[in-house]
Amino acid sequence: MNSEWRARREDCVLLVIDVQDRLIDTIVQNKELIRNIRALIKTAIALDVSILATEQEKLGGTVSELEQVLSGVPKVRKLAFSGCGVPEFVSNLKKSEKKTVVACGTEAHVCVLQTTLDLIQSGYKVVIPVDAISSHAAQDRDTAIRRMIEAGAVASTTETLIYEWLEKAGTDEFRKVLEIVKERREVNA
Repeated sequence: MNSEWRARREDCVLLVIDVQDRLIDTIVQNKELIRNIRALIKTAIALDVSILATEQEKLGGTVSELEQVLSGVPKVRKLAFSGCGVPEFVSNLKKSEKKTVVACGTEAHVCVLQTTLDLIQSGYKVVIPVDAISSHAAQDRDTAIRRMIEAGAVASTTETLIYEWLEKAGTDEFRKVLEIVKERREVNA
């Protein structure tokens, strides 16, 4: 892997795509998905990583487990599948001045895929934590992940990204984030 693909927190924005009430019960591995996205959000907040979020119109609000930790993060409402099809989202992303987008959420084969493809085409580096992306069907999720990688996205995992953002142990930030990692692992057990 080229070193320019390292996800450095000062150049990243975490993008939480459409993790909403009306979809979540039918999403493959939805509890793991929420747990991983929650850990990414909490780590982003702890390490001052920018966060953007979207909600698809008519699918309800963001699930409560994520809404609790996303307080203060405005959500761009959209009808377009790609976030890049919404001027407000594009404007918010440009204002962040970040060049790397960590994209997570649902559905992998629709909104996550189309947003990722458009971001890559617009010159952004996109990292996809594969354990923080899902769909109604595993085949749709897996195919979308392969397609995003083939288009130039870099695959990762929640825990890998957390430690990439941290860069080193022994700091106050490390101790704070270690609690988030432990909480995530305890729920996984």
